[in-house]
Amino acid sequence: MAKDKPNPQEKPSLEIGYIKPVKIENEMQESYLDYAMSVIVSRALPDVRDGLKPVHRRILYAMHNLGLRHNAKYRKSATVVGEVLGKYHPHGDIAVYDSLVRMAQDFAMRYPLIDGQGNFGSLDGDSAAAMRYTEVRMTALAEEMLYDIEKDTIDFMDNYDGTQKEPKVLPAKLPNLLVNGALGIAVGMMTNIPPHNLSEVCDALCYLIDHPHASIDELLQFIKGPDFPTGGIIYNFSEIKNAYATGRGRILMRGVAKIEEDKGFRIIISELPFQVNKAALIEKIAELVKVKKITGVADLRDESDKEGIRIVVDLKRDAYPQKVLNQIYKNTPLQQSFYVNMLALVEGIEPRVLTLKMFLSEYISHRKTVITRRTKFELKQAEDRAHILEGLKKALNNLDAVIKTIKQSKDRETAHKNLCRKFKFTSKQAEAILEMKLQQLAALERQKILDELKEKLVLIKRLKSILANPRKVLEIIKNELTELKEKYPSERKTRVHKGKVGEFTEEDLIPNEEMVVTITKGNYIKRIPINTYRIQRRGGKGVVGVVPKEEDVVEHLFTSFTHNDVLFFTNLGRVFQLKVYEIPLGSRVSKGQSMVNFLQLAPEENIQAVITISDREGINYLVMGTKNGMVKKTRLEEFAHIRKSGLIAIRIKKDDELKWVRGICTGDEIIMISQNGQSIRFAESDVRPMGRGTVGVRGMKLRKKDEVVAMDIIKKGEIKGGLLVVTENGYGKITDLVHYTKQRRGGIGNKTAAVNEKTGHLINAKIITKKVKDLIIVSQIGQIIRLPIKGIPHLGRATQGVILMRLSPGDKVTSISLVEKQKDR
Repeated sequence: MAKDKPNPQEKPSLEIGYIKPVKIENEMQESYLDYAMSVIVSRALPDVRDGLKPVHRRILYAMHNLGLRHNAKYRKSATVVGEVLGKYHPHGDIAVYDSLVRMAQDFAMRYPLIDGQGNFGSLDGDSAAAMRYTEVRMTALAEEMLYDIEKDTIDFMDNYDGTQKEPKVLPAKLPNLLVNGALGIAVGMMTNIPPHNLSEVCDALCYLIDHPHASIDELLQFIKGPDFPTGGIIYNFSEIKNAYATGRGRILMRGVAKIEEDKGFRIIISELPFQVNKAALIEKIAELVKVKKITGVADLRDESDKEGIRIVVDLKRDAYPQKVLNQIYKNTPLQQSFYVNMLALVEGIEPRVLTLKMFLSEYISHRKTVITRRTKFELKQAEDRAHILEGLKKALNNLDAVIKTIKQSKDRETAHKNLCRKFKFTSKQAEAILEMKLQQLAALERQKILDELKEKLVLIKRLKSILANPRKVLEIIKNELTELKEKYPSERKTRVHKGKVGEFTEEDLIPNEEMVVTITKGNYIKRIPINTYRIQRRGGKGVVGVVPKEEDVVEHLFTSFTHNDVLFFTNLGRVFQLKVYEIPLGSRVSKGQSMVNFLQLAPEENIQAVITISDREGINYLVMGTKNGMVKKTRLEEFAHIRKSGLIAIRIKKDDELKWVRGICTGDEIIMISQNGQSIRFAESDVRPMGRGTVGVRGMKLRKKDEVVAMDIIKKGEIKGGLLVVTENGYGKITDLVHYTKQRRGGIGNKTAAVNEKTGHLINAKIITKKVKDLIIVSQIGQIIRLPIKGIPHLGRATQGVILMRLSPGDKVTSISLVEKQKDR
């Protein structure tokens, strides 16, 4: 570096010129900033107006100039790459071709802008074929990006060598940035904008046009969240809202997987989170199985085809299916986060993080400019044409004089001057008259000129009114968005889960309807609206209520409202919890879905008792009973927080199992009924409160070959009620509770029914109160009958009852449920 300052009087050397001393720190800083801005503006970040980076814009413009419309013949990708490189993009061919390939991938772009023919890669990470093998043309949506480009709607600039013109931005009738999203890494900043559903974005834009001060909550009524091309599920509405409100955030994505049973359990993965490599996912699962971080997997295979993704994970016999699926979610890319950073170039030069509303507003502003410029262009063309037509009309009105003037002129130039001087035509009008063909002198042709002039004058008036009224410009934007939505309808691919993972949507969004819930012995569950079953007279045969699997029977049936909590108690003494609306909705004859989809049940574990809690106030305890007559009372608060893996509710002795659980209050009574027709009634105070991990005390002493089949609660003050008993052969009756004397727990009890070969053993019993309206009975083969309670006779304790349901040969009653009178809700 020279230390001496140059002499101003000294002439510069022809070889060197002046030597200017600079500090290397300043030079590095300036050079780096120039480089950074070049990368930011000219390569890595999309323009908020059309959502494109320069390379993507140049590809589409080159294809437009090549005439590669959506209905044109395909051309080699190499042709397009060559056109882009030669005229607009002075970089490597790989960069251009890679960008072109991504624009054609339906798993990378929510709405591909290029229609590709050939191998354009796959979800497994396979590369596209070389550009000499693949062929391309634009999609119809890509043409919307260039719509009206020839009408002076946008500015053009010189290309890199000044020999061509290229657009600074596209007119973008399609709101491409939100619809297709963007990913880019610049210097010191990056952008990661998720794709969205076109219909939702169009609706939000139309709403914002009508309501310029709309809040983010109002806009989110239309845009539910990102809509990824690979589908999947996104969670946590509050995080989605935060990302849209601030321009930055985290959105949790999950692939879609379900548990199926077919000679064992297996997990079927049918959708992946956005940008997840399928082959890498399978490899990751296999690796984690090998190191035993994922347990219970017997086999893993990829059955995907052109119809869609299908990854099959076969499970071992002793595996917990839901537990294995949770391990896959936790340890593999089947669950991962999308980090939103909504950074884009505003006015093509300023990188800025934008909120959802700002994105929509910038797009509307761009379209206002485009439509205003288009209207001015069309107005100028219409005025120019009207000017010519007015000259032709004037010439036709003075046809003979005009012809005479032209004939008397020695040449074209003289004729042009004479027309302007004599008839006051403008230069353009005179030129048009001289070029007019003789055929236009015919009457019909003359009328066409007059009609066209009339049309142009109407058009000019309409275009001027648009320019004079900004609201009309906005109406045009709305109409074009509506047309776009109708022309390219698309269903949402990505489902939005309002709650966090493991949580559920707000109950206010779900109708609180009464449901019938059935659970089979094989642990299949479903819910059906109560009005599916019509009321019949006693002694009827009923209707088919479920078609269970072979050797499977309906074991539990109860009614509850969708907002209620349901506690599921298993034969091993564990308890799980679900909401009624989380139980899958089925048809009348469907078998339902396996409980392992919802609860982490062991292979030999079955649901034995179910209790619904709609109002926890007034219920102090849960009382539990086993088939061997044990009874236990535990405070309800101990079941307030039940984790997904369940809790221990009661410790079960060998050869015993938990059968019943009921809510109970201070002052209530407990009644237990055995299959051979014995019953015992005692006060709840005879059973002291115990913790969850205890066995309980004896409630009923049983004779040999007898076991408890029912346990129910007599509410305080409801002594006027009755006890309904039903036998396995369809017999039943109601006996008034006054006939049952209160005893101390632990006794044999009193006779409650005459059990014989004709009636079969008792299978269940229920307390009947004034609130009870109907009885539902389910048979072993799935027949269901619904009876009005008032039609069942009241008989003594030692009677056998009457036929309530006629059964087919070999069929047996398996369960019963009561329907209460419905209150106004």
